[in-house]
Amino acid sequence: MAEASKEPGTRAKILIAAATMLGENPTARLSVRAVAARAQVSTGSLRHFFPTQRELIETVVAAMYDLEIPDDPINDRSLTAEERLIACLQLVLRQVGVGESVRKQWGALYEAYVATAPAEDEAATYLALDRMGRHRIAQWLTALIDEGVIPAGRVEERARFLSTVLAGLMTERALPSDAVAVDAETTSLRLAVHAVMSERAAV
Repeated sequence: MAEASKEPGTRAKILIAAATMLGENPTARLSVRAVAARAQVSTGSLRHFFPTQRELIETVVAAMYDLEIPDDPINDRSLTAEERLIACLQLVLRQVGVGESVRKQWGALYEAYVATAPAEDEAATYLALDRMGRHRIAQWLTALIDEGVIPAGRVEERARFLSTVLAGLMTERALPSDAVAVDAETTSLRLAVHAVMSERAAV
C-alpha cells in the first residue's frame, strides 16, 4: 500500500501562505488574489474555505496564537521570573531590529494604517495582529501566574501596558541614534516588568 501523501490540503496551504505573508510583512495586504497565488490555489478554492477576507485574517491570526517559540525564555528556570519576562520582551525587540530595519517597518505601518484611512479589511488585519502581540505577552504572564511566582489578576491590562512599553522602545529604535542604548532599554523593561509583577498590579 502506498504511503499516504503528506502534502498539506488546500485549506492548510491557504493558511500557511497567508501566515508566511504576514510573517514577511505585517502590513501585507491579504487580498484573496494575492493569498491564492501564494498558496497556488484558485480564488474560488480560497473563497470556498474563507468566504470573506476578514474570516481568512481572523483564522490565520488565531492559528498563530498557539505557535511555539523555539527556546522561549519563559521556560528557562535558571533565571528569575523577572529575568525571564524581560528576556521575552527583549526577544520581541530583537525581531524588529534597529535603525534602518525598524524604520522601514514603521514606515510601512504608517503608509498602511495612518497616511490614509485603511479599508475595513486592512484595519481588521492590523487589529488582529495587535491582539496577537498582546496575547503572546498574556501567555507569558499566565505561565508565571500558574507557577505562583507573580500575583494573579488583570492579565489583559498588564499585557496591554507591556505592549505599550514595547511600542515606545520600538519607536526609540527607529529614531536617529549612534547606537541602541541597551542599558537604558533594559532599565525601562525592568521597571515595567517590576510594575506588572508587583502585588499592586493584582488589586
